[in-house]
Amino acid sequence: MAAQPIPTELSLDDDPAFPLHRGGKLEMRSTIPVRNKDDLSLAYTPGVARVCTAIADNPELAYDYTWTSKVVAVVTDGTAVLGLGDIGPAASMPVMEGKSLLFKEFAGVDSVPIALNCTDVDEIVETVIRLAPSFGGINLEDISAPRCFEIEDRLRAALDIPVFHDDQHGTAIVALAALTNAARLVGKPLSALRAVVAGAGASGIAVSQILIEAGIGDIALSDSKGLIHEGRDGLNPVKQRIAAITNRSGLTGSTEEALRGADVFIGLSGSTVHESCVATMSENAIVFALSNPTPEVHPEVARRHAKVVATGRSDFPNQINNVLAFPGIFRGALDVRAHTITEGMKLAAAHALADIVGDDLTADYVIPGPFDDRVAPAVTAAVAAQARTEGVNRI
Repeated sequence: MAAQPIPTELSLDDDPAFPLHRGGKLEMRSTIPVRNKDDLSLAYTPGVARVCTAIADNPELAYDYTWTSKVVAVVTDGTAVLGLGDIGPAASMPVMEGKSLLFKEFAGVDSVPIALNCTDVDEIVETVIRLAPSFGGINLEDISAPRCFEIEDRLRAALDIPVFHDDQHGTAIVALAALTNAARLVGKPLSALRAVVAGAGASGIAVSQILIEAGIGDIALSDSKGLIHEGRDGLNPVKQRIAAITNRSGLTGSTEEALRGADVFIGLSGSTVHESCVATMSENAIVFALSNPTPEVHPEVARRHAKVVATGRSDFPNQINNVLAFPGIFRGALDVRAHTITEGMKLAAAHALADIVGDDLTADYVIPGPFDDRVAPAVTAAVAAQARTEGVNRI
């Protein structure tokens, strides 16, 4: 195959995405004026020395007299960027800048995108630990599975600030909120639902875990080799743990076989599910085909057999979009200076999202949209209140 020509600057600017990204999407601004020597002497030397000395004597004062308590680090190694895969740290930066933009636009949270030029788990953990004193929270982003699980677990154990892998928990929180309302619409409690989740990466594992925590009846999880169950050969430690708490029916075989009679399908795999398989699901089935840009089954096809259909796309109803969760979660955690994000705080965020829909619930509206200005305040308040209830707050 002949090499493709490198796009010229003119051809790049013909694509509206490139002018928008030129020069990056972020900048730093000062919060105080420096108009004269008196301002300068307070903002910098000698006034700054008095603040430094006070913090040295009482490190907790850093939360009040620096930006630390209100700024999040958005950290990636570029190994699982969107649907692009392992494209490296430099190519990941437009996405990390975008994440910081969303933090600011949707919840007023300042953040700094950090792309690490390393992929070794030990090196990533050590690097983030060394960076952590500058930040009030760590948002891990686009790190490939199964490494992402160990990285998050180790950082949560080592740090006393919130550590949150959005690819896992953001997706899980929004999916639970949407499923809570979808179950209400079809007249079935979560405890009566049998779900099938296709995809055992970061989001598939996290979605399964939060649904179990929320009390779903049963859930079967599949990977490229079929359904995950206890005793299956070749499971890594993460899949062994999920096997122990899922698939109580002991199903084996394929995703398609598990869909027979299932109430819920959640796709997070990038695979394809044939219409004939969706047709075998229970009456008033729920289909969340969340792979982007191509859902596992086209929404219009799924609607022939399912009562509620959701995707990860903005051009169809019921978009499962992480931006509904992570800005408010960090805003709430930062507002009370939480030292962690607990399972209870995640569940509180999901319930707050679900409650926004209220009596307006329809098959095409089981989750609010990303520009609903009620979302971030509701999630923020729920997360902050739950942090205080669990005693993980500092203020």
